[in-house]
Amino acid sequence: MNILILGGGGREHALAWAVKQNPKCDRLIVAPGNAGIAGIAECADFDILDGAAVVEFCGENAIDFVIVGPEAPLAAGVADATRDAGILTFGPSAKAARLEASKGFTKEICDACAAPTAAYARFDTAEAARAYVQAQGAPLVIKADGLAAGKGVIMGMTLEEALAGVETVFGGAFGSAGAEVVIEEFMEGEEASFFILTDGTNALPIGTAQDHKRVGDGDTGPNTGGMGAYSPAPVLTQAIQDQAMAEIVLPTIAEMARRGMPYQGVLYAGLMIKDGRARLVEYNCRFGDPECQVLMMRLGAQALDLMLACAEGRLSEARVNWAEDHALTVVMASLGYPETYVKGTQIRGLEGLPETSREMVFHAGTKAAEGRILAVGGRVLNVTARGESLAEARDRAYALVDAIDWPEGFCRRDIGWRAL
Repeated sequence: MNILILGGGGREHALAWAVKQNPKCDRLIVAPGNAGIAGIAECADFDILDGAAVVEFCGENAIDFVIVGPEAPLAAGVADATRDAGILTFGPSAKAARLEASKGFTKEICDACAAPTAAYARFDTAEAARAYVQAQGAPLVIKADGLAAGKGVIMGMTLEEALAGVETVFGGAFGSAGAEVVIEEFMEGEEASFFILTDGTNALPIGTAQDHKRVGDGDTGPNTGGMGAYSPAPVLTQAIQDQAMAEIVLPTIAEMARRGMPYQGVLYAGLMIKDGRARLVEYNCRFGDPECQVLMMRLGAQALDLMLACAEGRLSEARVNWAEDHALTVVMASLGYPETYVKGTQIRGLEGLPETSREMVFHAGTKAAEGRILAVGGRVLNVTARGESLAEARDRAYALVDAIDWPEGFCRRDIGWRAL
């Protein structure tokens, strides 16, 4: 079959890598792709936020299956457009994607289905938000309601920080995403990521992972889109996964269906674990990045079969065949990230690195120019490895990192520390 993946980051490189291994894939196109993806698939350049343009491209290229990688096309209704055109699609409708596109909407869903989450309040003016912060005191979590590329969350550990967070969001730091603000109770515990496929009725857990959001070792510095991840996450025991499914995930899926907006695709639940129980931090309507990289490394070719079963409504028949192993990815970023960073620096040493089912460098912010690989984004490479133990996976990944010649890049050196 002919398959189109929308997106051009590390997540999409990992998805393409897994899909390409499956014999069902005859032709693979990724739009817009990146320098790494270009080595395993065709890359196309058109507006992936324009549903009509996506449908037109699918018609011209006889696309049988569309996989939507990032959240922005989902929120823009691209999956609606392709489904309306009769094209098999993996990813939720725009209405269902509000679970990520509006934190306030997610809170409404949690209230309606009694899913455990943080206490909250929602505001559309800075004045009312400031008054609430003053009344509640710190710590609080200040969140831009809309899509902010994983960066619209401010931890107000002191009253001053919380008030400053309100000013930051309403001051336009996150654009239109900050038109409304959700202020939440600060939840203590350990955060982990739980990934579930759902066809709108059935649900299938497909893995756990743990991300590292802060830019510096020891979880210091500002939040980022993610500096590394590993899978599985030991903190998400089977008992906690069962509780999360029963009290959070399944009630959410049922409530979405009751509202006439059934959710189809991957549901990424960020969970806070404390005293053996999980509460919902937030939902994302796509695979995490960099969590997708470690999940795909462990799933391999079966990832396509699972996504097809999800899109075709056959999820009740699907099963996940896990290898009893571990995967870890280290994000290499441009110096200065997540603040101002230089673009266009050359990365050397990639051509000699292994590209196997146990060791892969997934590209994110890269482009090829005159035979060179250039860094053109903040998060640039996802250096990923599998091992029989997490320590082995870590050592393999950092050995690859050390073989890459990129003086203008950096990474955290403690990925996996919680579990190790």
